[in-house]
Amino acid sequence: MSFEDIKNLLIKKFGDGVVVGEETNGLQPALLINPDDIAAVCLELRNNPKTYFDFLSSLTGVHYNDEANRYSVVYHLASMPYKTQLTLKISKPHDKESNTLPEFLSINEVYRTADWHERETYDLLGIYFVGHPDLRRILLPDDWEGFPLRKDYQNAEYYKGIKID
Repeated sequence: MSFEDIKNLLIKKFGDGVVVGEETNGLQPALLINPDDIAAVCLELRNNPKTYFDFLSSLTGVHYNDEANRYSVVYHLASMPYKTQLTLKISKPHDKESNTLPEFLSINEVYRTADWHERETYDLLGIYFVGHPDLRRILLPDDWEGFPLRKDYQNAEYYKGIKID
C-alpha cells in the first residue's frame, strides 16, 4: 500500500480527525496522528492484512521547547512481509509551569518492543506513557533529577558528591 492508501484506510476506519496532518517533504514521509488515537491506529496497522506493520523498529520522543512547549513521539513501523516502512508522529503542547509530565498513550499492548523504547523516552525526556506496565528509569539512576534530553535541562554539577559537569 502507498502512503496515501494507508492514510485513506485510517481515515475510513477512524474518521477525519485521526490524521491531523502529514509531512511529505523529507526522506521519510510521516502521518501526524491524533495523540488519543495512536494505540488504536497502531493496532489497526498491525492487524490489517493490507498493511501488516508487524514490527515497531523505533520509538523516540522530541521536546521542541517552542512557544507551546510541544512534546512529540515518533514511531517507525515496518512490515516484514511487505517490506514497507511507515512513520507516525503524535504531538501536543505542555504547560511549562506544570509540575506534571507530558502524557501520551502507551502502545506496549500492541508492540512489546515499545516497553523498552517507552521507558527510554520516559527516562531521558520525561514523557509519561499512560498504560505502560512498568514505567521507570532504564538508563539513569532512579534518584536522578530531571530529564537530560529536554531542551531546557540544566546539567547538575555533582551527583552523590562526584563532580559530573
